[in-house]
Amino acid sequence: MRFTYRHTRLACYTGYITQAIINNLSPLLFLTFQQEFSISLTQISLIITLNFFIQMAVDLLSACFVDRIGYRVCTVSAHVLCVLGLAGLSVLPRLMPPYAGLLTATMLNAVGGGLLEVLVSPLIEALPSDHKEREMSLLHSFYCWGHVGVVLLSTVYFLALGTARWHILPLLWALVPLGNAILFTKTPLCLLRSESGPLSIRRLIGLPLFWLMFLLMVCSGASEQAMSQWTSLFAEEGLQVSKTLGDLLGPCFFALLMGLSRLLFSRGVMPVEKGILFSSLLCVASYLVTVFSPWPLVSLISCAVCGFSVGVMWPGTFSLAARRIPGGGTAMFAFLALAGDIGCCGGPSLVGAVSDGVISRGASFLNALWHSMPLPQAALKTGFLAALIFPALMAVGITALRKQKSEL
Repeated sequence: MRFTYRHTRLACYTGYITQAIINNLSPLLFLTFQQEFSISLTQISLIITLNFFIQMAVDLLSACFVDRIGYRVCTVSAHVLCVLGLAGLSVLPRLMPPYAGLLTATMLNAVGGGLLEVLVSPLIEALPSDHKEREMSLLHSFYCWGHVGVVLLSTVYFLALGTARWHILPLLWALVPLGNAILFTKTPLCLLRSESGPLSIRRLIGLPLFWLMFLLMVCSGASEQAMSQWTSLFAEEGLQVSKTLGDLLGPCFFALLMGLSRLLFSRGVMPVEKGILFSSLLCVASYLVTVFSPWPLVSLISCAVCGFSVGVMWPGTFSLAARRIPGGGTAMFAFLALAGDIGCCGGPSLVGAVSDGVISRGASFLNALWHSMPLPQAALKTGFLAALIFPALMAVGITALRKQKSEL
C-alpha cells in the first residue's frame, strides 16, 4: 500500500481524537473511582492538577528536544504513551495501590497528550496546501468530535453494560491511539521550513509579535475552558437535571457547536483575522447573556453559543503565528501550546475562585443583581462575569494585530 499526504492528514486528525480521549475519558470515571477505590475529592483534584502541569511541562520542554529526536519518533512515542496510559487506567489500580495506579496512568496520558498538542499542528501546517488556515481549523475540529464521541459512546457503554465493567472501556478506547501509532510509522511527514532559516528560541521570545500571539493563546484557552468546565454544573444548578443530562446539555453540546464552528471556518467563510475578531465579540456577547439572562434555559443556550464562538480562536491563532512569524517552527508551537494550557487552567480557576469567594461572603448585593436566585447559581454567574476579561482581551489583541500588517 502506498501512503500519501492524505494518510498523513488522517493520522493527524486521529491524533486530535486521541487527545480528546485522554483528556475527557477520566472525568467520566471520577465518580466510579471515588466509589470503587474510596478516594477523596481532594485526591481526584490532584489527578486533574497533575495532568495539567505535566502537559504544561511537556509543552515547555518539547521546544528543546523534538527537532533533535525527530517528529516521527516523537509522534509514535506519544501515541504509545497514550495506549499505555489508557490501558493503565484499567490495569494498574489492580496491580498496585489503586490511587498510585491512577496517578501513574494519568502521568503516561499527560506526557503523551502534551506531545500530541505540540506535534500535530505543525505537521498539518507543513503539509502542501493553498488554504493552511482552513486545514488548521478542520484539524482542531476533530478534537471536538472526539470529545462528543467520548461522552456519547461512553454513556451508551455504561447504559448497556453498567459502570461495574468500566475497566473494559479504557482498553477499547486505547485501540484508537494504537492504530494511529502504526499509521504514523508509515505516513510521509513534512517539516516547517523558512527561507531565512529557523529562529532561535532567544530570537523568538525577543519578538513583541510573539508575545502578542502568546497573549491571544492564553485568552483562547481561558475563554473556552472558563465556560466549558462549568457548564455541566451550571446546567445541574439552573435546570435541576441529573449529572448525566447535565453533561449532555453542558460540555457535550458546547463541544458540538465548537466543532461545527471550526468545520464552518475550514470552508473559508471569512479571513482568519476577521474570524477571530467576530468570534471574540460573539464570545463577549454570549458571556453577557449567560450572566444576565433571568431564564436558566436561555443562559444554557448562551453557554452553547459560547462554544461556537471560541471554536476559531485556538486554531486561528496557530495559523496566524505560523504566517506572521516564519521560522518559528517547533519552539513557537510548543510555547503557544503552553500559553493555551495556561489559559485552560487560569480561566476555570478564576471562575471557581470568584464563585467560592461570593459563596463564602454571601454578598448582599447579589440578591438585587441576580433577582434573588439561589446563591450557588448566582455565585457561578459572578465567576463568569469575571472571566469576561478573556474574550474582551482577545478582541483587543486581534484588533492590534490587524493593524500590524507587516510580517517578519
